[in-house]
Amino acid sequence: MGRFSLKILLLLAGTVVLRPYVFIFLAVYLLLATWHLGGGRALAFLVLGYLIAWTAEFSSIHWGIPFGGYIYIPATVDRELWVAGVPFMDSLSYVFLAYASFSMALLALGRGGWQVRGFRLEEDLKFLGSWRVLILAAVLMVTLDIVIDPLALRGYRWFLGQIYGYPEPGVYFGVTLANFGGWFLVGLVMIRLLQFLITRLPESGWSWGRRDFPYRALLGPGLYLGILGFNLFMTFWIGETCLGWVGVFIYAPFLTWLGLKVCSGNDG
Repeated sequence: MGRFSLKILLLLAGTVVLRPYVFIFLAVYLLLATWHLGGGRALAFLVLGYLIAWTAEFSSIHWGIPFGGYIYIPATVDRELWVAGVPFMDSLSYVFLAYASFSMALLALGRGGWQVRGFRLEEDLKFLGSWRVLILAAVLMVTLDIVIDPLALRGYRWFLGQIYGYPEPGVYFGVTLANFGGWFLVGLVMIRLLQFLITRLPESGWSWGRRDFPYRALLGPGLYLGILGFNLFMTFWIGETCLGWVGVFIYAPFLTWLGLKVCSGNDG
């Protein structure tokens, strides 16, 4: 093994040690997406989704498109893996955020209900590839970022560390509005890619590991809620009470409605 390869492996190991929460969420994504969509599709989306996210971030730090201008602070460049000025773990996280948002949109818009052996959701290919699901999933992904990015901007107050910043503070707790617009566009592209992988790839060779069992339709939304809960907890933990309550109130109407829909088994 060459010295360069060894260095990459050591930095990757350092990334896992430094960012264990990212890789826990990633492992959950791989398991749930394999059960849901098949292992081939889960891995394809991991690779292609990462490349889309990395390209968007690389473009933004150099040309301000699509997230607006911001900078990464290379404080951990000798302890974790960076790819051309972008933290590896940062672009990687877009993959499980997109899948979780997609799953939540399916639950919100799909037909399903409680049966003798659990909760099931109807998921035909037309529904999985629909524009309704695409738009809602992209909005849900942006809404997660409304909670995540202000917390990440305050990374110096918790174990994330200060990894990025803006030349000029944005209007939303220091985050720029252009950032959220960029997240919506990137979310649209990534989730449309996921829909393509689901609806266009053949079953043979791409669906290994898929499982159909009661409550499976609730697991992806559970990942979404887990990510949301982690970030809200950390927001309150660092003493950002106002920011935390804003996040709670943003989600309260949607989650209340969704909870009532799921509990009642409403097919609409």
